[in-house]
Amino acid sequence: MDASRNIAADAPVLTDRAALMRRLAAPRQYDMAVIGGGATGLGVALDAAARGLSVVLVESHDFAKGTSSRATKLVHGGVRYLAQGNIALVREALHERSMLLANAPHLAQPLAFVMPSYRFWEKPFYGIGLKMYDALAGKAALGATEFLNRQETLGLLPTVQPDGLQGGVKYWDGQFDDARLALALARTAAARGALLVNYCAATGLVHECGKVVGLQARDEESGQVFELRARCVVNAAGVWVDQFRMQDGEAISRPTRPMVAPSQGVHMVVDREFLPTDHAMLIPKTIDGRVLFAVPWLGKVILGTTDTPRHDLAREPLAFAEEVDFILRESGRYLRRAPGLADIKSIWVGLRPLVKPPDEDAGSTQALSREHTVLVSKSGLVTVTGGKWTTYRAMAVDVLDRSMEAGLLQRDAGAVTAHLPLVGARMSSVKISAPPGLHLYGSESGAVEALPGADRLLGGGLSEAMVRFAARFEYARCVEDVLARRSRLLFLDAALARELAPAVAAILREETGVDPQLDAFLALCGQYLHLPGRL
Repeated sequence: MDASRNIAADAPVLTDRAALMRRLAAPRQYDMAVIGGGATGLGVALDAAARGLSVVLVESHDFAKGTSSRATKLVHGGVRYLAQGNIALVREALHERSMLLANAPHLAQPLAFVMPSYRFWEKPFYGIGLKMYDALAGKAALGATEFLNRQETLGLLPTVQPDGLQGGVKYWDGQFDDARLALALARTAAARGALLVNYCAATGLVHECGKVVGLQARDEESGQVFELRARCVVNAAGVWVDQFRMQDGEAISRPTRPMVAPSQGVHMVVDREFLPTDHAMLIPKTIDGRVLFAVPWLGKVILGTTDTPRHDLAREPLAFAEEVDFILRESGRYLRRAPGLADIKSIWVGLRPLVKPPDEDAGSTQALSREHTVLVSKSGLVTVTGGKWTTYRAMAVDVLDRSMEAGLLQRDAGAVTAHLPLVGARMSSVKISAPPGLHLYGSESGAVEALPGADRLLGGGLSEAMVRFAARFEYARCVEDVLARRSRLLFLDAALARELAPAVAAILREETGVDPQLDAFLALCGQYLHLPGRL
């Protein structure tokens, strides 16, 4: 298959569930089987498929249901990692940032940040560090760091707290729609021959003579069970990778220690009036040493985030009361108008899979590695975890390299994804910070408009045609899939998502013929509106 072919210009590929299940049931041996449909697993599947390998990927829930749809929406090198002296991670991330922005310009774009300064030393201190950030980016830099006076800072951040403001520093990074980018990875991999199935859980590993030779999976809709054979099995289950590592260890009688220490990141969404600008605000060190973001995104503003150890692995984790209090309190210190509990449109939590050293007790996640780790067990199970969204492609390349070094795959000429446009790739004049709409479909916007209901707007930038497109071409099976990850309405305004849910359910039932899980989604909306510690 020609790796240079521009998938972005091709017609949408149907994601008919029955056809996918028939393919999954057909006996064959794949080159690679991937467990997990988040950013990491999808990146691995695309990298392998783009090289011409046969690939199958199974995801127990929806693509990007977990951490990969709950990021801070930043495509960044990591300013705070630079402050920690992690030059290698920052340099790699800045390199990958440029490729991600180029390969999916309809979903990922440059974003200017402003650090307001309230102490005399802050502007020169952070400014010099950000000049180093520019230098590390080299030709991939998105714009030069600028030192701002008080008036310039107020011009870019009109609602920043003016009392004591001395100036600021402006620098560039990127932002994206994380769930839709994950979907673009899945659909681009499928266009290159990979078989990807959501709502199909990996239930166990298949071993023969002490080696992993495949996995067992179950269709969560029908209960049908599959055995998928593969030369290489990749465990890319995010914070849940240890589940399969333990199974692997038990099968070959080799004790296995957990390698992931989950960290919780809380985000809250408020109306744009709190920060009516296309510039994000970054506070690199709050009163207790944490980082605070205020990021314009899809017509709203994201406030966050936290970094709190979490010892359970809930699919829908709840924020802790102290995390909500921290974000509101610190936002109120730096914004002219302090947001309150009544202003929160949605609150959501992501679990980061941080990698701990062998004897780490994981008491503090801020000290754990943000870099990714690839391990190959004695049985040949390849596990990848850690890292961050920006470096998903580099992680995939490392997985393929390690798999070839271990003799699980034949060596080839190397990765071809550096300049591979993703499905829908087209330059857009509309910023990611603007309200959602047809522009997020890129080159596929015409295909959306050709479907029934293109002129019927449901609300929140969502049309009937978009729901039909999600069901026919984007693997959507239930209301949550549409309103949380094809549209991002659950994350932007949970009350509006709840209001539109019955109409979306009716369209989905017509398209798929299965239960769209309306009641479950209505309950989920309540969670995204839930304020911990309050009745």
